[in-house]
Amino acid sequence: MSFLNPWLLLAGLGIALPILAHLLNRQKVKRTDWAAMQFLNRNVRVRSRQIRLRDLLLLILRCVALLLLVLALSRPAWTGDASWLPGERRAGVVIAIDSSFSMGEAGAGTSRFDEALKRVEVIRGEMHPGDPVTLVMLGDQHRVILRNMAYDEERFEQALQELDAGPGALELGSAPKFLADLVTDMEAPQKEVYLITDGQATDWKQPSAQLRKALADLGTQAQVFVVPVPGEAANLAVTGLELVQGVLRKGTTARYQATVRNCGPAAASNIEVQCRVDGVEIDRKNIPLIAVGASETVSLFVPFHNPGATGITAEITGDGLAADNVRRTVAVVRDRVSVLCVDGSTGDAGRVVTAALLARADGVQGEDYVVRAVPWLSLPAENLEEVDVIIFADVPEITEEQAAQLERFVRKGSGLVWFGGDNVKPAAWNKLAASGANPLLPGEIGSRVDTSDALGAGKPLDPEMPDHTVCLPLLSLPEDLFSETRILRQFEVSPRASAFPILQLAGSGLPVLLEQSLGRGQVFMFTTTADTAWNNMALTPVFPMVMQQIVTYLSGREFERPRIVGDSLTLTYVEQPDASDAVFDTPSGETITVPVREVGGQFVALLEEAPEAGYYTARVSVQAAGLPIAVNVDPRESEVACLPEAELRANLEGLGLDVVTGDAELAAAIGTTRTGRSAWRVFMMAGLAFLVIEALFANRLLTRARRRKDQPVNPVPQEA
Repeated sequence: MSFLNPWLLLAGLGIALPILAHLLNRQKVKRTDWAAMQFLNRNVRVRSRQIRLRDLLLLILRCVALLLLVLALSRPAWTGDASWLPGERRAGVVIAIDSSFSMGEAGAGTSRFDEALKRVEVIRGEMHPGDPVTLVMLGDQHRVILRNMAYDEERFEQALQELDAGPGALELGSAPKFLADLVTDMEAPQKEVYLITDGQATDWKQPSAQLRKALADLGTQAQVFVVPVPGEAANLAVTGLELVQGVLRKGTTARYQATVRNCGPAAASNIEVQCRVDGVEIDRKNIPLIAVGASETVSLFVPFHNPGATGITAEITGDGLAADNVRRTVAVVRDRVSVLCVDGSTGDAGRVVTAALLARADGVQGEDYVVRAVPWLSLPAENLEEVDVIIFADVPEITEEQAAQLERFVRKGSGLVWFGGDNVKPAAWNKLAASGANPLLPGEIGSRVDTSDALGAGKPLDPEMPDHTVCLPLLSLPEDLFSETRILRQFEVSPRASAFPILQLAGSGLPVLLEQSLGRGQVFMFTTTADTAWNNMALTPVFPMVMQQIVTYLSGREFERPRIVGDSLTLTYVEQPDASDAVFDTPSGETITVPVREVGGQFVALLEEAPEAGYYTARVSVQAAGLPIAVNVDPRESEVACLPEAELRANLEGLGLDVVTGDAELAAAIGTTRTGRSAWRVFMMAGLAFLVIEALFANRLLTRARRRKDQPVNPVPQEA
């Protein structure tokens, strides 16, 4: 036997109180000799024995009642094969439902989440009113719906009616520890955890050693049931929507690339991809065939007729899982785009940069697209308020005032590109632009290094590139053409922790192009030159493709980059705002107020988690104009194939977990393993019964005593 509240057993010492009271009452009796009493001694002795017997019986009833109530409050329980003992089969239950968006798959007509709710109904059938129950939704951020609630059928049913599969992915690694904490908080003779999931192969196929240990630890604290629900393996997903060509300005047409992946077990054919701008369809493409496990891309052409923020979506239809059938992005279209190249060389770098930015037909210079090159010494005369992107090419140094001006320029949402060269003075740049808490450049400039070989040929760029917007056009180049781009010399650079490497040298891994965010803008840093002095980039297609993509990237705003459900959303201020709170409007219409804080010398409003997919609107205040942010689902969750039951059992073997499928098997497993019995109700009812009996018995004795007291006393006859 065990006790949920063992310290309350100390209250059993209270049994001494009625015994002590009984003994004290006996001590209060005073003996007075009286001659007339000698005739009554015989009757008194008989009645005294009766009174002592009744008092002792009352004492026993009170003591037993007290002991039973103490036992009830201490919550006695026992587990194991003890069916002959009194008590009810009770357990504390934690029900954890996988709420990742793969649970919304409904290829067979019924979604996986609906199947999960059916399993919950089976578990409910084995629960009793008052049993502690916890209901959890597992996802990218686990949510507790009901915590350690005394089971109430109506309230529990209402909570279930409000649940559905979410837009996030399943963060399985943190789930066991999260559930273990909930189990620890629960008081019950036996504890059970039901983990209801679709058993995605991506999550369960090869559980890590850390996950296995966490599951095993959970199994030592409770009886754990893993309950897989069935689902179809077929799924198509739009996994990408990227801008690959064009400048975001009024009167132009940009080319976007949509990627559709076939995550199913069979080839898919005739997939229609629709492109919408602010909800209006403007393009449609067909993909004839997508092989199993393959991805295909289509080009979608988006015309920009008006300036401002534009929501662009790529969508497919007819798929059993709707959550990943759409991909969203935002284009902030400008009336004009102005690029200023500050040339610190003899003019070669400026000419190369200008030629690269005007190399394509859509880059023709006009009122809407201006590319200018000016000498380094003319920079103080330029009005940077009219410029969107500044390119520094082989500029020797800048003044302290110019460094502060450039920092403000970037923080407000504009872009800066920096190139090295023979004229650059590393010490001067490091002092003003590469040091401090928030440096302007992504890295500290070191010495020049020669990367050429014995034949004078430079090292090629690494063909392995990150998933970055700037790299998208380069992926279309043949590998041999890409490898013809050679770097002869460059600066050694020590990247900041916040810097992101985009291009590197093959073999050595030395960075060629770095990026970092600063406020609402970005800074790109080339460790080599813009002209042909240190490389041959300007003689290959790589340079114009990279430069045009960088300008497109920088001339937009930070809100153009889509986020993933569960990511944080940031609204960065150039200067200290007047309002103390920012506002985020969610796709479902909810308004979330977020305080503005100063972090690292800049003011930021941070929404810690984007709870749903769609278009958010960030505003510096309730009355201010909104800035759109696109949030998409995590494409990793699109691999919806479930792990076969036999393989799932094999993967979890030895962890102390039970894998049960189907309603009948689940009900049988609960009936077999639930051996915990709670006897507090039995002891409570028995204790109350003894109190009632004691009260009735005491009342009867009191009534009889009053009757005897009211009877007249017969006078003693006198002798004649």
